[in-house]
Amino acid sequence: MAGRSRNTPDQQPSEAEGLLPADYDLADLYGAQSGDEDPDDTAVLIPPITLPPDAELAAAALAVPLISRVVALARWIAPHREVDEHGDLGEADRVRAARMLGAEDPDEDDVVEAMRAWALACDLDLVETGTTDEGTHVAIPGPDLEAVEAGEPAAVLGLWFEAAELVRELAAEAESVDPEVVEGGPDDDGEALAEVEDAREQAAEILDEALHVLYETTAFAEPGAETVPLGVLAALLVVPDGQEPDEEMLGEITDLMVVLDPMLGDLAELGLVEHRPIDPDLFEEGETGAPAEAAEVVDTDRPLTEEDAARFGTVRLTPLGQYAVREWLLADGYDAPLVGDLADQDGPAFLRALAENGQLFAEPELKAWLAARDPRDAARELLAGARGRDAQSPVRRYYCVLGLGELGEDAAPLVREAVDDPELGGLAREWLRARGADVAAADREVALWRVIDSMAAVMLLTAGEGGRLQALVADLPVTDNPASYFGEVWRVPHPMTAEVLEAVGELHLDRKVAKEARRAAVRARSLRGQTG
Repeated sequence: MAGRSRNTPDQQPSEAEGLLPADYDLADLYGAQSGDEDPDDTAVLIPPITLPPDAELAAAALAVPLISRVVALARWIAPHREVDEHGDLGEADRVRAARMLGAEDPDEDDVVEAMRAWALACDLDLVETGTTDEGTHVAIPGPDLEAVEAGEPAAVLGLWFEAAELVRELAAEAESVDPEVVEGGPDDDGEALAEVEDAREQAAEILDEALHVLYETTAFAEPGAETVPLGVLAALLVVPDGQEPDEEMLGEITDLMVVLDPMLGDLAELGLVEHRPIDPDLFEEGETGAPAEAAEVVDTDRPLTEEDAARFGTVRLTPLGQYAVREWLLADGYDAPLVGDLADQDGPAFLRALAENGQLFAEPELKAWLAARDPRDAARELLAGARGRDAQSPVRRYYCVLGLGELGEDAAPLVREAVDDPELGGLAREWLRARGADVAAADREVALWRVIDSMAAVMLLTAGEGGRLQALVADLPVTDNPASYFGEVWRVPHPMTAEVLEAVGELHLDRKVAKEARRAAVRARSLRGQTG
């Protein structure tokens, strides 16, 4: 699966023009969006997801109408059925097949749909064709049919995923085909055919990028909020992070929406996505043959409703879609973890993993890790993993506190054992006292160490961005004599004392306090240099 980019196709469909008026407010229409860095320039972190059990995914795959028709056709031909030399059913059997699939009085469309399912069944080897010793061409059920019918997860998901790969490829191919070139036949010049192939590759790349974005969006979405307006999906591929879309970008977003819409519709047929296509009324042609302006269809003098916005198309990646996209990401060398992948790690290894990239998945991963062990054992392991004074240790202690909070009173006996620990004592006493335990407050030196440690964790987790660090700085218990307070703080033997003091010097709103913090930071760095 290709990495994400913000490139739109060179092929810009004429029907896209005017779908979004230039003066339309993208925020009103689609809501907020953000971009991502190109994976060629930075390491790509794929957020972990939670997938249903394989048996549940297999049941969902068998419930997809196209798959159920494929399986039904494979069973219908048992023990065998005659076909022509190309492996196709005869005219009479085509009608019988359509009737077997539910059409009482099959018309041409019913037969076409039945033959689409037949072609897929053959492509998936659920129907196999061959020639008997007598020279008769026959079709028989493939060897995996019984396992698929029995709902064996490996067999069903293997079949469905192979179908998903075919549909994904065909969706891009259908989007890129130029009928004039195809109808011209083999005598067309190579340049025209090369253009079609380039367009196919570009469509495939756009689809892959869109699926990658949907995968990440779904991973971060609250339950029930996984549906994405098609314009948001396109904007995430077009608009650089932190920028507002200009008029040119709006046009690119519209073009991309029109390219993605039919491809997502093809994927919806196999259950990868739930897709509401762009309302065709938005493309009504006027006398000149140009598409109608969206403003002619949607009243732009009133706030845009959810129903209005949905007319521009929506899409949601299903659990089956997540399963497929994850497989494609893994095949392309991405690390696409599942929530719970760290459940077998011991406390120190688990906290190290969270400290490295836990902001992507800390809460669900913590819950999965805790659920896999006895509460007292979990508390013991978390506390063991929180020790240390290396660069990551403040973040490990931060996640330790989150985990202990999930455990609640079950963790209290183990936390009590750490009240005199040189690195965990402040944390332990703070945690116990917050729950009403009769524990003395930490002495001055330990309390100051805890203040530095907590601020260091937030600095490392947020890179100093957002309001959390600002709030901690504002809440520092600085007295009317900041020189005295920081005269104690700069001596705290914490590996990030100087960095924390520098942050206070930059962020504190009281100029006198900020000045003393900066002076203390210089002294802390000097002390660090002396103690090496």
